[in-house]
Amino acid sequence: MFTLTGFGDEISPDLNEQLDLLESEGIHHLDLRGVWGKNVLDLTDEEAARARGELQRRGFGVSAIASPIGKIGIDEPFEPHLERFRRALDLAQFFQAPFIRLFSFYVPEGEAARYREQVMERLRAMAEVAAGRAVILGHENERGIYGDLPERCQDIIQTLNNPQWKTIFDPANYVLDGVRPFTDAYPLLADSIAYLHVKDAQMADRTICPAGEGDGQVREVLAALHQRGFEGFLSLEPHLSVAGRSGGQTQPDLFRKAIRALKGILAELE
Repeated sequence: MFTLTGFGDEISPDLNEQLDLLESEGIHHLDLRGVWGKNVLDLTDEEAARARGELQRRGFGVSAIASPIGKIGIDEPFEPHLERFRRALDLAQFFQAPFIRLFSFYVPEGEAARYREQVMERLRAMAEVAAGRAVILGHENERGIYGDLPERCQDIIQTLNNPQWKTIFDPANYVLDGVRPFTDAYPLLADSIAYLHVKDAQMADRTICPAGEGDGQVREVLAALHQRGFEGFLSLEPHLSVAGRSGGQTQPDLFRKAIRALKGILAELE
């Protein structure tokens, strides 16, 4: 019922090294965020064609264009960013990716309510541009953006009221904001969850750890989704070496450890 995928650029900038490790663990999908040291949205058409050819040759699918769309300040110019979103839509079609990952703009701390309408206006504009495209737009909870807390993630889904918009659920990011993912976030978002980023974190010191070793209630979330009959992607985004605002890194041995921690949890559900 769950399909494993992962952020290969955490392993290496080289696409084949990414695929080698994933394939060795029986994973045949990729969250396409970065290859050859470039963000996916910055690939030239020729580079995108090269990447697609290699993925097809090795029997890999792209589960999501893991874009940085919406990961700018709410006061930064929107029109150039909207053009990048159009590029993300074109790449999703080119790679036959069913999802695009996006965010809801960084807002000044403690002032989310003040910027709510501006956030919604931008998200509606993106929804208009995406209308008619065969792709799901997945909003990820991220520290510092409007949709960092579950109540505001729910607000986005309910306000847009658009079947093309779904929730990407990241337990560790909730822990980093002091939220208990299953207890406090899952009940508000269960109906809209279409994709998961799998990493865990310790509430006490905000350190990232493999699934099941922190306070992310990953077992509870996966068990509840399993019971609901969820069929979708679980994406390894371990952040075990470096966890930064623009992404993370995980050494190959630690990435493998993260995969096996998740597989251990899934085995408990069978």
